[in-house]
Amino acid sequence: MATRKRILITAGPTWVALDRVRVISNLATGETGIILADKFKKLGFKVTLLLGPGNFCRAGQAGIQLIRFKYFSELAQLLDKELKNQKFAAVIHAAAVADYEPKDIIQHKVSSQRKSWKINLVPTKKLIQSLKIHQPDLFTVGFKFQPDAGKDMLIKRGRRLLETANLDLVVANSNKNRGYQAYILDSQNKYGPFLSKTKMAIYLSGLMENQL
Repeated sequence: MATRKRILITAGPTWVALDRVRVISNLATGETGIILADKFKKLGFKVTLLLGPGNFCRAGQAGIQLIRFKYFSELAQLLDKELKNQKFAAVIHAAAVADYEPKDIIQHKVSSQRKSWKINLVPTKKLIQSLKIHQPDLFTVGFKFQPDAGKDMLIKRGRRLLETANLDLVVANSNKNRGYQAYILDSQNKYGPFLSKTKMAIYLSGLMENQL
């Protein structure tokens, strides 16, 4: 059993601001990250969970350091701070990070009387590509969600992320036909399919325990 090893997990949705009161978000539930945090805690790891906005009844467990965030900028700052100041054995980046943000954020509330509102969205920074800046030997796990993808597309997109972000493992998952399906990929192998988040989390935590 792992003892005192630290693992950092991100989970949940991220917001980007449109104006003083409105945001763009996504449909992530944070469930996967919360399940993973529980599994690694039970394996003896010291878990830090960065969790996005939402009402998560199961998140505040004893033995898990819970840090909440809402906005993309907050998550980016927290990731950099934690990885710079703490020594982690691994990072599991399961949060559904915003891919776009407004080029110009309006600092007041836009009137609801406007006939239209054109918003110029630009890509956000790819946080997953900077996980090893402070710790080059960090074991990193990313997630690739393709809502309607089948097996071949999931594996193709997952391997692309594995290479471009210099990751050790990727979980490629979909909810095609309203059913969860996931594969765990490394540079040589694929594991799965896993047909529930819990089964995927059990296998992933066991696989990582053997490698850390």
